[in-house]
Amino acid sequence: MGEIKIERQIEPGKLRVYLGAAPGVGKTYQMLKEANRLRGEGVDIVLGIIETHGRKETADQIGNLEQVPLREIPYRSVVLREMDVDAILKRNPNTVVVDELAHSNVPGSRNRKRYEDVIELLDAGINVLTAVNVQHLETLNNAVARSANTIIRETVPDSFLKRADEVVNIDVTVDELRNRLRQGKIYAAEKVEQALANFFRKGNLNTLRELSLRTTAEQVSTRASEYRRLQGLEQAALPENVMVCLSSREGTERLIRIGARIAGRLGTHWYAVYVVSPEDDKRHVDANAAHRLEEYQKLAKDLGAQVVMLEDKKVADALIRFAQQQSITHVVFGQSARSRFDLLLHGSVLNRFLGEIRDVTVQVVPMDKPKRV
Repeated sequence: MGEIKIERQIEPGKLRVYLGAAPGVGKTYQMLKEANRLRGEGVDIVLGIIETHGRKETADQIGNLEQVPLREIPYRSVVLREMDVDAILKRNPNTVVVDELAHSNVPGSRNRKRYEDVIELLDAGINVLTAVNVQHLETLNNAVARSANTIIRETVPDSFLKRADEVVNIDVTVDELRNRLRQGKIYAAEKVEQALANFFRKGNLNTLRELSLRTTAEQVSTRASEYRRLQGLEQAALPENVMVCLSSREGTERLIRIGARIAGRLGTHWYAVYVVSPEDDKRHVDANAAHRLEEYQKLAKDLGAQVVMLEDKKVADALIRFAQQQSITHVVFGQSARSRFDLLLHGSVLNRFLGEIRDVTVQVVPMDKPKRV
């Protein structure tokens, strides 16, 4: 009789995220400080990748910590260095430190994004300490765009943060952060004045700091809700449900991010809903619009939504029926692009919805896109 082998289920690694409002608050420094503490307690910990950005205090913290050699990847006549996921998996430490979570890997790397590298390490049972600035969270792109007049192109899905076992907010005052900048502890001297006038403006830093504190608080609240559920303790009497009404129009990603943030604050489910009507076939929707819709649905799914496709002759009827069936309490609509005459002639989906659905919070979002700089 042959021997029966029982494969041991690998328990996922623990994830700690160091979250900050801006570069220079001390995320990497605190990660390395914790790594040294763990090493002193006998924990097998290695550095997967660290970016000191020339900051001496941070570099000094590396000390005798073991660093896994980076992988060299030829790209456009140069050789770039990335974290070597295969080498870390082979080394199989208890814990690995991974800096710059939102980083996009060089083409030819094992994964497209560094946070995907981290997921792979966690799935292999390796604990991870990582760091990210709050503006790199996908659903905060629009808030940062409005405040800082720029768009952060390297982002991390909020669903990744939900996987964290612990989120540590590294907070310093706005004045202290601006002083660090003036002292050359964040950027080179020639970049200081420009940074003070732009990203490091007091108003922008106050906004980012508030977002960072709020995001950490939301994470704690969500974990507390999950604990109550697992322990069989009483939950909120009326569950909240969020619906985002998708379209193929440019700018719809803003609706998706707002819906995801609302659901995150409420710690609840949310739906990204698109209604297919016979009119779609008549219009012969162009390839660009179809591609945008596909991208919007992918983004919504990445941010934790349940993507729903409905079919109906009348868009409003489908949305009303779905809202009633799912007990929707919060709805996000995009501002209509139709003319006033067209709205008077054919009616408005929003007005029809409001006329039928009561006790629901509706947010109408302008569809204009933030300026890229």
